[in-house]
Amino acid sequence: MDYNNYFGFSLTPFSSSPDERFYYNSPFHSKAILKLLHVVEQRRGLAVLIGDIGTGKTMISRKLLDYFSSKSDIFEVSLLVIIHSEITAGWLLKKIAIQLGAKVETDNKIDIIGHVYKQLSYLKEKKKRPVVMIDEANMLKSREIMEELRGLLNIVDNDGHLITFLLFGMPETEENLKLDPPLYERISVKLILNPLDYESTVGYINHRLKVAGRQEPLFSNTAFELIYNLSKGKPRLINTICDNALLEAFIEKKKFIDEDIIKQISSDMGLK
Repeated sequence: MDYNNYFGFSLTPFSSSPDERFYYNSPFHSKAILKLLHVVEQRRGLAVLIGDIGTGKTMISRKLLDYFSSKSDIFEVSLLVIIHSEITAGWLLKKIAIQLGAKVETDNKIDIIGHVYKQLSYLKEKKKRPVVMIDEANMLKSREIMEELRGLLNIVDNDGHLITFLLFGMPETEENLKLDPPLYERISVKLILNPLDYESTVGYINHRLKVAGRQEPLFSNTAFELIYNLSKGKPRLINTICDNALLEAFIEKKKFIDEDIIKQISSDMGLK
């Protein structure tokens, strides 16, 4: 038996992996999604969502990906996750071209740009809006990459840009974009993702419990307060604390998460 069975969960409520089924639509998240959708629908070209580690950028990107994918007759969407900072402009261009559906068998940058332009023209004829989402955009550290992104944003018609970029990354993303001032000036929407406040932290925890199948209260008010103070409202750390708290309660055969359990988890994890 694991704690899911013990507490009556049908899903693990505080998994570390992003799962759009657990998406919590806080007031800020709702506004952010609407603004990013506006950029895409109005073909504004470039939007940036910036936040510290663990604040929920990836969850928002996955929620948007799910939305765009569900409307594949309207949007041609792709998600690139940048895992290291050594990528080249040529590599990124080729990856974008392939994600858009182009068949690229060359590493020549000029030829790749030609493939991208041809594919964008094809998608325009099909009345589809290309959206390239880039997660961990803080890893894009070269001016050459920024110049190439700007070059793609130069492809426009009377209705706007033929391609939209949505960038998700840590605060250094903004400094990277400034490496090419003309590109930075083209940012249509810039959003700063702050940690959750106390009320949203409580709502976030209860929402995940409900999605996982739990209807009855499980955490005490003092437990909520401690979780908020320890996590500073960062969803990733909230998940880690709550997951450990549920495991501790399961081991101790307790049915309710109180202040003492959270204090024990705080001590075990070295949180203050």
